[in-house]
Amino acid sequence: MHETKGNGTNPRLDLESVLSRLSNCFMIVDRNLQTINCSVAGLRILGLSSIADLPNGAPGSCVAVSHRNMFQQAILSAFDVHSRDETLPITVLLELPDGRSKLAECVLAPLTNPQGEIDTILISFQDMSALESAENKLDQANSILKSILTTIPDAMVVIDEAGLISSFSTTAEKMFGYEQAEIIGQNVEILMPEPYKAAHDGYMKRYFQTGEKRIIGIGRTVVGCRKDGTTFPLQLEVGEAKIGEERYFTGFIIDLTEKNQTEAELQSLQADLAHASRLSAVGTLASALAHEINQPLTAISNYLSAARDMMDEDLAENREFFREALAESVSESLRAGTIVRRLREFVSRGEINRRVLSIAQVVEDATVLGTIGAQERGVEFSINIAPDTNHVFVDRVQIQQVMVNLMRNAIEAMADSAEKKLHIGVTSVDDERVEIAVSDTGSGIDPELGEHIFDPFASTKGDGMGLGLSICRTIIESHGGTIHAEPNPESGTIFRITLEKAEEEPNNDQ
Repeated sequence: MHETKGNGTNPRLDLESVLSRLSNCFMIVDRNLQTINCSVAGLRILGLSSIADLPNGAPGSCVAVSHRNMFQQAILSAFDVHSRDETLPITVLLELPDGRSKLAECVLAPLTNPQGEIDTILISFQDMSALESAENKLDQANSILKSILTTIPDAMVVIDEAGLISSFSTTAEKMFGYEQAEIIGQNVEILMPEPYKAAHDGYMKRYFQTGEKRIIGIGRTVVGCRKDGTTFPLQLEVGEAKIGEERYFTGFIIDLTEKNQTEAELQSLQADLAHASRLSAVGTLASALAHEINQPLTAISNYLSAARDMMDEDLAENREFFREALAESVSESLRAGTIVRRLREFVSRGEINRRVLSIAQVVEDATVLGTIGAQERGVEFSINIAPDTNHVFVDRVQIQQVMVNLMRNAIEAMADSAEKKLHIGVTSVDDERVEIAVSDTGSGIDPELGEHIFDPFASTKGDGMGLGLSICRTIIESHGGTIHAEPNPESGTIFRITLEKAEEEPNNDQ
Protein backbone atom coordinates (compact mmCIF):
# COMPACT_ATOMS: atom_id res chain seq x y z
CA MET A 1 0.00 0.00 0.00
CA HIS A 2 1.12 3.53 -0.73
CA GLU A 3 0.27 6.37 1.57
CA THR A 4 -0.36 9.86 0.23
CA LYS A 5 1.17 12.90 1.78
CA GLY A 6 -0.80 15.66 3.38
CA ASN A 7 -4.12 14.16 4.48
CA GLY A 8 -2.85 10.62 5.15
CA THR A 9 -5.68 8.89 3.29
CA ASN A 10 -5.23 5.33 2.11
CA PRO A 11 -5.61 4.93 -1.67
CA ARG A 12 -6.64 1.27 -1.26
CA LEU A 13 -9.51 2.34 0.97
CA ASP A 14 -10.51 4.95 -1.65
CA LEU A 15 -10.34 2.23 -4.34
CA GLU A 16 -12.54 -0.06 -2.26
CA SER A 17 -15.06 2.78 -1.95
CA VAL A 18 -15.04 3.39 -5.71
CA LEU A 19 -15.38 -0.29 -6.60
CA SER A 20 -18.31 -0.66 -4.24
CA ARG A 21 -20.23 2.02 -6.14
CA LEU A 22 -19.61 0.95 -9.75
CA SER A 23 -22.54 -0.67 -11.54
CA ASN A 24 -20.52 -2.76 -14.03
CA CYS A 25 -18.00 -5.54 -13.63
CA PHE A 26 -14.50 -4.13 -12.89
CA MET A 27 -11.43 -6.20 -11.87
CA ILE A 28 -7.89 -5.27 -10.94
CA VAL A 29 -5.27 -7.81 -12.04
CA ASP A 30 -1.57 -7.92 -11.11
CA ARG A 31 1.39 -9.06 -13.24
CA ASN A 32 0.76 -12.64 -12.19
CA LEU A 33 -2.66 -12.36 -13.84
CA GLN A 34 -4.31 -12.78 -10.44
CA THR A 35 -7.40 -10.82 -9.47
CA ILE A 36 -6.64 -8.62 -6.47
CA ASN A 37 -9.92 -6.71 -6.39
CA CYS A 38 -13.36 -6.72 -8.01
CA SER A 39 -16.34 -4.40 -7.93
CA VAL A 40 -19.33 -5.50 -5.89
CA ALA A 41 -21.51 -5.37 -9.01
CA GLY A 42 -18.91 -7.48 -10.80
CA LEU A 43 -19.08 -10.22 -8.20
CA ARG A 44 -22.88 -10.19 -8.48
CA ILE A 45 -22.76 -10.33 -12.30
CA LEU A 46 -20.27 -13.22 -12.20
CA GLY A 47 -22.37 -15.04 -9.60
CA LEU A 48 -19.57 -14.96 -6.96
CA SER A 49 -19.69 -13.99 -3.32
CA SER A 50 -15.98 -13.07 -3.17
CA ILE A 51 -12.77 -13.16 -5.22
CA ALA A 52 -11.83 -16.38 -3.42
CA ASP A 53 -14.61 -18.12 -5.36
CA LEU A 54 -12.91 -17.25 -8.66
CA PRO A 55 -11.26 -20.44 -10.03
CA ASN A 56 -7.45 -20.12 -9.74
CA GLY A 57 -7.98 -16.47 -8.84
CA ALA A 58 -7.56 -15.61 -12.51
CA PRO A 59 -10.13 -13.64 -14.56
CA GLY A 60 -9.12 -15.78 -17.53
CA SER A 61 -10.79 -18.78 -15.91
CA CYS A 62 -14.17 -17.15 -16.64
CA VAL A 63 -13.34 -16.67 -20.33
CA ALA A 64 -14.36 -19.40 -22.77
CA VAL A 65 -11.48 -21.61 -23.90
CA SER A 66 -11.87 -20.42 -27.48
CA HIS A 67 -11.32 -16.79 -26.38
CA ARG A 68 -8.88 -17.37 -23.47
CA ASN A 69 -5.60 -17.12 -25.41
CA MET A 70 -6.71 -13.85 -27.06
CA PHE A 71 -7.70 -12.49 -23.64
CA GLN A 72 -4.36 -13.34 -21.98
CA GLN A 73 -2.38 -11.89 -24.88
CA ALA A 74 -4.35 -8.65 -24.55
CA ILE A 75 -3.51 -8.45 -20.82
CA LEU A 76 0.22 -9.07 -21.44
CA SER A 77 0.16 -6.40 -24.14
CA ALA A 78 -1.48 -3.96 -21.69
CA PHE A 79 1.44 -4.44 -19.27
CA ASP A 80 3.86 -3.39 -22.01
CA VAL A 81 4.52 0.35 -21.62
CA HIS A 82 5.32 0.75 -25.29
CA SER A 83 2.14 -0.88 -26.58
CA ARG A 84 -0.48 0.25 -24.06
CA ASP A 85 -1.66 3.10 -26.32
CA GLU A 86 -2.54 0.49 -28.92
CA THR A 87 -4.75 -1.52 -26.53
CA LEU A 88 -8.26 -1.78 -28.00
CA PRO A 89 -11.51 -3.22 -26.60
CA ILE A 90 -11.96 -6.92 -27.34
CA THR A 91 -15.09 -9.05 -27.34
CA VAL A 92 -14.95 -12.25 -25.29
CA LEU A 93 -17.39 -14.97 -24.30
CA LEU A 94 -17.68 -15.39 -20.55
CA GLU A 95 -18.56 -18.81 -19.10
CA LEU A 96 -19.63 -18.18 -15.53
CA PRO A 97 -19.32 -20.65 -12.62
CA ASP A 98 -23.12 -21.07 -12.47
CA GLY A 99 -23.22 -22.25 -16.08
CA ARG A 100 -24.42 -19.02 -17.69
CA SER A 101 -22.75 -17.56 -20.78
CA LYS A 102 -22.44 -13.86 -21.59
CA LEU A 103 -20.91 -12.00 -24.49
CA ALA A 104 -18.94 -9.08 -23.09
CA GLU A 105 -16.84 -6.20 -24.32
CA CYS A 106 -13.55 -6.14 -22.43
CA VAL A 107 -11.55 -2.93 -21.93
CA LEU A 108 -8.04 -2.99 -20.40
CA ALA A 109 -6.71 0.11 -18.64
CA PRO A 110 -3.07 0.01 -17.32
CA LEU A 111 -2.52 1.54 -13.84
CA THR A 112 0.89 3.03 -13.07
CA ASN A 113 2.63 3.43 -9.70
CA PRO A 114 4.44 6.62 -8.61
CA GLN A 115 7.56 5.39 -10.44
CA GLY A 116 5.65 5.24 -13.72
CA GLU A 117 5.67 1.48 -13.82
CA ILE A 118 2.64 -0.60 -14.71
CA ASP A 119 1.99 -3.02 -11.90
CA THR A 120 -1.78 -3.59 -12.26
CA ILE A 121 -4.44 -3.60 -14.97
CA LEU A 122 -8.06 -2.41 -14.57
CA ILE A 123 -10.34 -4.70 -16.58
CA SER A 124 -13.98 -3.85 -17.31
CA PHE A 125 -16.51 -6.27 -18.70
CA GLN A 126 -19.57 -4.71 -20.41
CA ASP A 127 -22.40 -7.20 -20.94
CA MET A 128 -23.28 -7.17 -24.64
CA SER A 129 -26.14 -9.67 -24.42
CA ALA A 130 -28.73 -6.98 -23.77
CA LEU A 131 -27.20 -4.82 -26.50
CA GLU A 132 -27.19 -7.74 -28.90
CA SER A 133 -30.81 -8.50 -28.00
CA ALA A 134 -31.75 -4.86 -28.54
CA GLU A 135 -29.96 -4.87 -31.89
CA ASN A 136 -31.78 -8.05 -32.87
CA LYS A 137 -35.10 -6.49 -31.89
CA LEU A 138 -34.18 -3.35 -33.82
CA ASP A 139 -33.30 -5.45 -36.86
CA GLN A 140 -36.61 -7.25 -36.46
CA ALA A 141 -38.49 -3.96 -36.18
CA ASN A 142 -36.69 -2.62 -39.25
CA SER A 143 -37.58 -5.79 -41.12
CA ILE A 144 -41.24 -5.41 -40.14
CA LEU A 145 -41.21 -1.72 -41.13
CA LYS A 146 -39.64 -2.60 -44.48
CA SER A 147 -42.35 -5.22 -45.01
CA ILE A 148 -45.04 -2.66 -44.16
CA LEU A 149 -43.54 -0.06 -46.49
CA THR A 150 -43.46 -2.63 -49.29
CA THR A 151 -46.96 -4.06 -48.90
CA ILE A 152 -49.18 -1.33 -47.43
CA PRO A 153 -51.83 -0.44 -50.07
CA ASP A 154 -51.91 3.28 -49.20
CA ALA A 155 -48.92 5.52 -49.73
CA MET A 156 -47.08 6.13 -46.44
CA VAL A 157 -44.57 8.89 -45.75
CA VAL A 158 -42.78 9.41 -42.41
CA ILE A 159 -41.09 12.73 -41.57
CA ASP A 160 -39.18 14.05 -38.57
CA GLU A 161 -39.59 17.36 -36.72
CA ALA A 162 -37.55 19.16 -39.37
CA GLY A 163 -39.93 17.95 -42.08
CA LEU A 164 -37.34 15.59 -43.57
CA ILE A 165 -38.55 12.31 -45.06
CA SER A 166 -37.27 9.24 -43.18
CA SER A 167 -39.50 6.53 -44.72
CA PHE A 168 -41.21 6.27 -48.10
CA SER A 169 -43.41 3.32 -49.02
CA THR A 170 -43.46 1.47 -52.34
CA THR A 171 -46.95 2.79 -53.09
CA ALA A 172 -45.70 6.32 -52.42
CA GLU A 173 -42.90 5.73 -54.95
CA LYS A 174 -45.48 4.80 -57.61
CA MET A 175 -47.80 7.65 -56.64
CA PHE A 176 -45.23 10.47 -56.67
CA GLY A 177 -42.68 9.07 -59.14
CA TYR A 178 -39.69 9.23 -56.76
CA GLU A 179 -37.40 6.35 -55.86
CA GLN A 180 -36.91 5.83 -52.12
CA ALA A 181 -33.16 6.39 -52.39
CA GLU A 182 -33.58 9.86 -53.90
CA ILE A 183 -36.40 11.05 -51.62
CA ILE A 184 -35.09 10.01 -48.18
CA GLY A 185 -33.65 13.05 -46.40
CA GLN A 186 -35.54 15.51 -48.60
CA ASN A 187 -37.99 18.01 -47.10
CA VAL A 188 -41.56 16.74 -47.49
CA GLU A 189 -42.49 20.03 -49.17
CA ILE A 190 -41.04 18.50 -52.35
CA LEU A 191 -44.32 16.56 -52.59
CA MET A 192 -46.42 19.76 -52.58
CA PRO A 193 -47.12 22.43 -55.20
CA GLU A 194 -47.04 26.14 -54.42
CA PRO A 195 -48.30 27.88 -52.34
CA TYR A 196 -48.49 24.91 -49.94
CA LYS A 197 -44.77 24.17 -50.39
CA ALA A 198 -43.66 27.58 -49.13
CA ALA A 199 -46.16 27.54 -46.25
CA HIS A 200 -45.48 24.02 -44.93
CA ASP A 201 -42.56 24.86 -42.62
CA GLY A 202 -44.70 27.66 -41.16
CA TYR A 203 -47.53 25.20 -40.51
CA MET A 204 -45.18 22.89 -38.55
CA LYS A 205 -43.70 25.81 -36.61
CA ARG A 206 -47.19 27.00 -35.68
CA TYR A 207 -48.11 23.51 -34.45
CA PHE A 208 -44.97 23.22 -32.31
CA GLN A 209 -45.69 26.64 -30.78
CA THR A 210 -49.45 26.34 -30.22
CA GLY A 211 -50.18 22.59 -30.21
CA GLU A 212 -53.31 23.30 -32.29
CA LYS A 213 -54.09 20.34 -34.57
CA ARG A 214 -55.48 21.35 -37.97
CA ILE A 215 -54.70 18.11 -39.77
CA ILE A 216 -53.17 15.62 -37.28
CA GLY A 217 -55.79 13.04 -36.41
CA ILE A 218 -58.38 14.89 -38.52
CA GLY A 219 -57.50 14.30 -42.15
CA ARG A 220 -57.79 16.69 -45.06
CA THR A 221 -58.13 16.82 -48.82
CA VAL A 222 -55.03 18.55 -50.20
CA VAL A 223 -53.01 18.77 -53.42
CA GLY A 224 -49.93 16.66 -54.16
CA CYS A 225 -47.16 17.25 -56.70
CA ARG A 226 -45.51 14.42 -58.63
CA LYS A 227 -41.86 14.36 -59.70
CA ASP A 228 -42.89 15.41 -63.23
CA GLY A 229 -44.61 18.52 -61.85
CA THR A 230 -48.21 17.38 -62.35
CA THR A 231 -50.63 17.91 -59.48
CA PHE A 232 -53.42 15.72 -58.15
CA PRO A 233 -55.95 15.72 -55.29
CA LEU A 234 -55.27 13.44 -52.34
CA GLN A 235 -56.70 12.51 -48.98
CA LEU A 236 -54.12 12.91 -46.20
CA GLU A 237 -54.34 11.38 -42.72
CA VAL A 238 -51.50 12.29 -40.32
CA GLY A 239 -50.49 10.59 -37.08
CA GLU A 240 -47.87 11.68 -34.54
CA ALA A 241 -45.42 9.50 -32.57
CA LYS A 242 -42.75 10.38 -30.02
CA ILE A 243 -39.57 8.31 -29.80
CA GLY A 244 -37.47 9.52 -26.90
CA GLU A 245 -37.30 13.28 -27.24
CA GLU A 246 -37.93 13.25 -30.99
CA ARG A 247 -41.29 13.47 -32.73
CA TYR A 248 -42.20 11.81 -36.01
CA PHE A 249 -45.24 12.29 -38.24
CA THR A 250 -46.70 9.52 -40.39
CA GLY A 251 -48.83 10.48 -43.37
CA PHE A 252 -51.19 8.00 -45.05
CA ILE A 253 -52.14 9.17 -48.54
CA ILE A 254 -54.93 8.17 -50.93
CA ASP A 255 -54.91 9.42 -54.54
CA LEU A 256 -58.35 10.90 -55.24
CA THR A 257 -57.82 11.35 -58.99
CA GLU A 258 -59.82 8.28 -60.00
CA LYS A 259 -62.48 8.98 -57.40
CA ASN A 260 -62.84 12.59 -58.58
CA GLN A 261 -63.00 11.47 -62.20
CA THR A 262 -65.79 9.02 -61.34
CA GLU A 263 -67.60 11.72 -59.41
CA ALA A 264 -67.10 14.15 -62.30
CA GLU A 265 -68.59 11.65 -64.76
CA LEU A 266 -71.51 11.06 -62.42
CA GLN A 267 -71.98 14.79 -61.97
CA SER A 268 -71.84 15.25 -65.75
CA LEU A 269 -74.55 12.62 -66.18
CA GLN A 270 -76.61 14.21 -63.45
CA ALA A 271 -76.06 17.61 -65.07
CA ASP A 272 -77.34 16.26 -68.39
CA LEU A 273 -80.41 14.84 -66.69
CA ALA A 274 -80.90 18.06 -64.76
CA HIS A 275 -80.53 20.04 -68.00
CA ALA A 276 -83.22 17.95 -69.67
CA SER A 277 -85.37 18.32 -66.58
CA ARG A 278 -84.84 22.07 -66.61
CA LEU A 279 -85.82 22.31 -70.26
CA SER A 280 -89.01 20.43 -69.47
CA ALA A 281 -89.60 22.56 -66.39
CA VAL A 282 -88.91 25.75 -68.36
CA GLY A 283 -91.57 24.74 -70.87
CA THR A 284 -94.10 24.04 -68.12
CA LEU A 285 -93.21 27.23 -66.26
CA ALA A 286 -93.31 29.27 -69.45
CA SER A 287 -96.80 27.98 -70.18
CA ALA A 288 -97.94 28.68 -66.62
CA LEU A 289 -96.24 32.07 -66.62
CA ALA A 290 -97.85 33.03 -69.93
CA HIS A 291 -101.25 32.01 -68.61
CA GLU A 292 -100.85 33.88 -65.34
CA ILE A 293 -99.39 37.05 -66.84
CA ASN A 294 -101.70 37.10 -69.84
CA GLN A 295 -104.63 38.32 -67.73
CA PRO A 296 -102.98 41.44 -66.25
CA LEU A 297 -101.30 42.23 -69.58
CA THR A 298 -104.65 41.98 -71.40
CA ALA A 299 -106.25 44.24 -68.79
CA ILE A 300 -103.40 46.77 -69.09
CA SER A 301 -103.79 46.76 -72.88
CA ASN A 302 -107.55 47.35 -72.63
CA TYR A 303 -107.24 50.16 -70.09
CA LEU A 304 -104.52 51.94 -72.07
CA SER A 305 -106.48 51.60 -75.31
CA ALA A 306 -109.49 53.15 -73.61
CA ALA A 307 -107.31 55.97 -72.22
CA ARG A 308 -105.95 56.63 -75.71
CA ASP A 309 -109.49 56.88 -77.13
CA MET A 310 -110.49 59.29 -74.38
CA MET A 311 -107.66 61.64 -75.40
CA ASP A 312 -109.42 62.14 -78.75
CA GLU A 313 -112.58 63.31 -76.94
CA ASP A 314 -113.27 65.96 -74.34
CA LEU A 315 -110.84 65.20 -71.50
CA ALA A 316 -112.74 67.46 -69.14
CA GLU A 317 -115.78 65.21 -69.31
CA ASN A 318 -113.73 61.96 -69.24
CA ARG A 319 -111.10 63.01 -66.66
CA GLU A 320 -112.35 60.57 -64.00
CA PHE A 321 -112.58 57.67 -66.47
CA PHE A 322 -109.09 58.54 -67.78
CA ARG A 323 -107.64 58.59 -64.22
CA GLU A 324 -109.34 55.26 -63.42
CA ALA A 325 -107.91 53.64 -66.56
CA LEU A 326 -104.37 54.70 -65.62
CA ALA A 327 -104.81 53.56 -62.02
CA GLU A 328 -106.05 50.15 -63.13
CA SER A 329 -103.10 49.86 -65.54
CA VAL A 330 -100.67 50.50 -62.67
CA SER A 331 -102.47 47.96 -60.48
CA GLU A 332 -102.37 45.28 -63.16
CA SER A 333 -98.63 45.99 -63.74
CA LEU A 334 -97.92 45.43 -60.04
CA ARG A 335 -99.96 42.23 -60.18
CA ALA A 336 -97.82 40.95 -63.06
CA GLY A 337 -94.65 41.80 -61.11
CA THR A 338 -95.95 39.91 -58.06
CA ILE A 339 -96.60 36.81 -60.16
CA VAL A 340 -93.04 36.87 -61.53
CA ARG A 341 -91.52 37.45 -58.06
CA ARG A 342 -93.46 34.59 -56.47
CA LEU A 343 -92.48 32.27 -59.29
CA ARG A 344 -88.82 33.22 -58.84
CA GLU A 345 -89.00 32.59 -55.09
CA PHE A 346 -90.56 29.20 -55.71
CA VAL A 347 -87.80 28.20 -58.14
CA SER A 348 -84.92 29.45 -55.98
CA ARG A 349 -86.15 28.03 -52.66
CA GLY A 350 -83.97 25.16 -51.38
CA GLU A 351 -82.56 23.46 -48.30
CA ILE A 352 -79.51 25.01 -46.63
CA ASN A 353 -77.39 23.01 -44.16
CA ARG A 354 -75.57 25.75 -42.29
CA ARG A 355 -72.98 25.10 -39.58
CA VAL A 356 -70.26 27.02 -37.76
CA LEU A 357 -67.08 26.27 -39.72
CA SER A 358 -63.52 27.54 -39.94
CA ILE A 359 -63.43 29.87 -42.94
CA ALA A 360 -59.77 28.90 -43.47
CA GLN A 361 -60.67 25.23 -43.79
CA VAL A 362 -63.67 25.92 -46.07
CA VAL A 363 -61.53 28.04 -48.40
CA GLU A 364 -58.53 25.68 -48.41
CA ASP A 365 -60.73 22.67 -49.23
CA ALA A 366 -62.40 24.61 -52.05
CA THR A 367 -59.05 25.58 -53.58
CA VAL A 368 -58.08 21.90 -53.79
CA LEU A 369 -61.05 21.29 -56.12
CA GLY A 370 -60.94 24.63 -57.89
CA THR A 371 -57.25 24.57 -58.84
CA ILE A 372 -56.91 20.99 -60.08
CA GLY A 373 -55.06 21.20 -63.40
CA ALA A 374 -54.33 24.92 -62.98
CA GLN A 375 -50.58 24.41 -62.70
CA GLU A 376 -50.53 22.42 -65.93
CA ARG A 377 -52.16 25.43 -67.63
CA GLY A 378 -49.38 27.70 -66.41
CA VAL A 379 -51.46 29.37 -63.69
CA GLU A 380 -49.52 30.74 -60.73
CA PHE A 381 -51.70 30.19 -57.67
CA SER A 382 -51.36 31.84 -54.27
CA ILE A 383 -53.48 32.01 -51.13
CA ASN A 384 -53.35 34.21 -48.06
CA ILE A 385 -55.68 33.74 -45.07
CA ALA A 386 -55.50 36.32 -42.28
CA PRO A 387 -55.32 34.73 -38.79
CA ASP A 388 -58.18 36.87 -37.43
CA THR A 389 -60.83 35.61 -39.86
CA ASN A 390 -62.10 32.91 -37.46
CA HIS A 391 -65.42 31.17 -38.19
CA VAL A 392 -68.55 31.63 -40.29
CA PHE A 393 -72.07 30.16 -40.19
CA VAL A 394 -72.46 28.70 -43.68
CA ASP A 395 -73.39 25.72 -45.80
CA ARG A 396 -69.96 24.24 -46.60
CA VAL A 397 -70.99 22.71 -49.94
CA GLN A 398 -72.73 25.84 -51.22
CA ILE A 399 -69.89 28.24 -50.31
CA GLN A 400 -67.34 25.88 -51.85
CA GLN A 401 -69.58 25.65 -54.95
CA VAL A 402 -69.40 29.44 -55.27
CA MET A 403 -65.61 29.50 -54.85
CA VAL A 404 -64.99 26.63 -57.28
CA ASN A 405 -67.19 28.37 -59.87
CA LEU A 406 -65.28 31.66 -59.45
CA MET A 407 -61.87 29.93 -59.64
CA ARG A 408 -62.85 27.92 -62.72
CA ASN A 409 -64.12 31.09 -64.40
CA ALA A 410 -60.86 32.85 -63.53
CA ILE A 411 -58.72 30.04 -64.97
CA GLU A 412 -60.76 30.07 -68.21
CA ALA A 413 -60.54 33.87 -68.40
CA MET A 414 -56.70 33.66 -68.26
CA ALA A 415 -56.43 31.10 -71.08
CA ASP A 416 -54.90 33.64 -73.48
CA SER A 417 -53.20 35.89 -70.90
CA ALA A 418 -49.43 36.32 -70.98
CA GLU A 419 -49.39 36.45 -67.17
CA LYS A 420 -51.66 34.02 -65.33
CA LYS A 421 -52.04 34.72 -61.63
CA LEU A 422 -54.87 33.43 -59.45
CA HIS A 423 -54.94 34.70 -55.87
CA ILE A 424 -57.30 33.88 -53.01
CA GLY A 425 -57.32 36.31 -50.09
CA VAL A 426 -59.34 36.00 -46.88
CA THR A 427 -59.45 39.03 -44.58
CA SER A 428 -61.61 40.57 -41.89
CA VAL A 429 -63.70 43.54 -43.03
CA ASP A 430 -64.63 44.36 -39.43
CA ASP A 431 -65.68 42.54 -36.25
CA GLU A 432 -68.84 41.26 -37.94
CA ARG A 433 -67.81 40.30 -41.48
CA VAL A 434 -65.14 38.39 -43.36
CA GLU A 435 -64.21 38.89 -47.02
CA ILE A 436 -63.08 36.34 -49.59
CA ALA A 437 -61.39 37.87 -52.65
CA VAL A 438 -60.79 35.84 -55.83
CA SER A 439 -58.57 37.78 -58.24
CA ASP A 440 -57.21 36.89 -61.67
CA THR A 441 -55.20 38.51 -64.46
CA GLY A 442 -57.55 37.46 -67.22
CA SER A 443 -59.45 39.33 -69.91
CA GLY A 444 -61.69 41.15 -67.48
CA ILE A 445 -65.43 41.88 -67.67
CA ASP A 446 -67.11 43.79 -70.46
CA PRO A 447 -67.80 47.28 -69.01
CA GLU A 448 -71.24 47.24 -70.63
CA LEU A 449 -72.22 44.27 -68.45
CA GLY A 450 -70.91 45.66 -65.18
CA GLU A 451 -72.89 44.31 -62.22
CA HIS A 452 -75.40 42.80 -64.69
CA ILE A 453 -73.06 39.79 -64.91
CA PHE A 454 -74.96 38.44 -61.89
CA ASP A 455 -78.29 38.64 -63.74
CA PRO A 456 -79.71 35.41 -65.18
CA PHE A 457 -78.69 34.71 -68.80
CA ALA A 458 -75.99 37.44 -68.73
CA SER A 459 -72.87 35.57 -69.88
CA THR A 460 -69.35 36.57 -70.92
CA LYS A 461 -68.83 33.14 -72.53
CA GLY A 462 -69.84 32.39 -76.06
CA ASP A 463 -71.39 29.07 -75.07
CA GLY A 464 -72.48 29.98 -71.55
CA MET A 465 -76.06 30.13 -70.28
CA GLY A 466 -75.29 32.95 -67.85
CA LEU A 467 -76.61 31.11 -64.80
CA GLY A 468 -73.38 30.40 -62.87
CA LEU A 469 -72.86 33.86 -61.37
CA SER A 470 -76.59 34.29 -60.86
CA ILE A 471 -76.62 31.11 -58.76
CA CYS A 472 -73.52 32.34 -56.88
CA ARG A 473 -75.30 35.57 -55.97
CA THR A 474 -78.41 33.66 -54.86
CA ILE A 475 -76.29 31.43 -52.59
CA ILE A 476 -74.31 34.28 -51.04
CA GLU A 477 -77.37 36.45 -50.48
CA SER A 478 -79.20 33.51 -48.87
CA HIS A 479 -76.32 33.47 -46.36
CA GLY A 480 -76.82 37.16 -45.60
CA GLY A 481 -73.70 38.11 -47.54
CA THR A 482 -72.80 40.13 -50.61
CA ILE A 483 -70.89 39.50 -53.83
CA HIS A 484 -69.64 41.97 -56.40
CA ALA A 485 -66.96 42.27 -59.08
CA GLU A 486 -64.43 45.01 -59.76
CA PRO A 487 -61.51 45.50 -62.16
CA ASN A 488 -58.15 44.16 -61.00
CA PRO A 489 -55.49 46.92 -61.07
CA GLU A 490 -53.09 44.29 -62.51
CA SER A 491 -55.65 43.57 -65.27
CA GLY A 492 -58.39 41.04 -64.89
CA THR A 493 -61.13 40.87 -62.28
CA ILE A 494 -61.55 40.66 -58.52
CA PHE A 495 -64.67 39.03 -57.09
CA ARG A 496 -65.31 39.98 -53.48
CA ILE A 497 -67.59 37.95 -51.20
CA THR A 498 -68.57 39.03 -47.69
CA LEU A 499 -69.99 36.66 -45.07
CA GLU A 500 -71.02 37.14 -41.48
CA LYS A 501 -68.65 35.92 -38.78
CA ALA A 502 -69.78 33.45 -36.12
CA GLU A 503 -68.57 32.33 -32.72
CA GLU A 504 -66.87 28.92 -32.66
CA GLU A 505 -69.10 26.23 -31.23
CA PRO A 506 -67.59 23.87 -28.61
CA ASN A 507 -66.86 20.32 -29.84
CA ASN A 508 -67.67 21.36 -33.37
CA ASP A 509 -66.85 18.57 -35.83
CA GLN A 510 -64.98 20.13 -38.68
